[in-house]
Amino acid sequence: MDTPDVRRCFYLHRAKSLIIIALFACVAASQSRAQGYAYFRKHLEFYDDKPIHYGFFFAMPVTRFNVKYSPAYVNDDPAVRLYSPNSPSFRVGILVNTFITERFDLRFTPAVSLYGREVKYEYPDGTEPRRETRESTWMEFPFLVKYKSERRKNSRMYLIAGATAAVETNVRKKQAQTSGKLNTKTTDFTIDYGIGFEQFLEYTKISPELRFSHGLVNLFNPGTGTSAANNAGIQRLTTHTVTLYINFE
Repeated sequence: MDTPDVRRCFYLHRAKSLIIIALFACVAASQSRAQGYAYFRKHLEFYDDKPIHYGFFFAMPVTRFNVKYSPAYVNDDPAVRLYSPNSPSFRVGILVNTFITERFDLRFTPAVSLYGREVKYEYPDGTEPRRETRESTWMEFPFLVKYKSERRKNSRMYLIAGATAAVETNVRKKQAQTSGKLNTKTTDFTIDYGIGFEQFLEYTKISPELRFSHGLVNLFNPGTGTSAANNAGIQRLTTHTVTLYINFE
């Protein structure tokens, strides 16, 4: 009787062994690919290595006056309702972005804005509402600090905050004082803050941004004569603006 050989119990022909080894290799390779990361192309990979970037933007502000009533609104003004409706406007400008740290940038975005803010008066006796429209062109100079999140592939979020000094450019002071129309001052200062999203493309970066601005200066100028009488119910006018930006860098 032959002595049993344990090795013979597990013996496989060479061809069968090669097939099994190949199957195990295929399974291992597929699992390795499943556990790995998909390939992606990182655009503008060394973008943040440059200390200064330049660009331009188009923006659509929606703006109005915040109206504070004077005591004469209750006693002397015949209007039952006095308010400033939202008004769409247009803005275009350039931007200069300076690198400070890995998370913070300093941004300067001078712009030209076309506004058509108005104050509307409604009367209780059915009289047609009166509108006082203040169409104007402003030069604006925002200085902003930008806080960036960590870049994820070709995109990242950011927060932005700062202040803006603004000057009206197309002013006819003498006519405004005596025409009876709404008269406003020609300089403004606002506090700004917002949020944005950066998308890196092959040759440029596009950044949609939503920004809020609150004016600190009382723009109302009562004037004299007819102008003062027609707007007696107003004590203070400040600006409020919500703006959608499309930045290109």
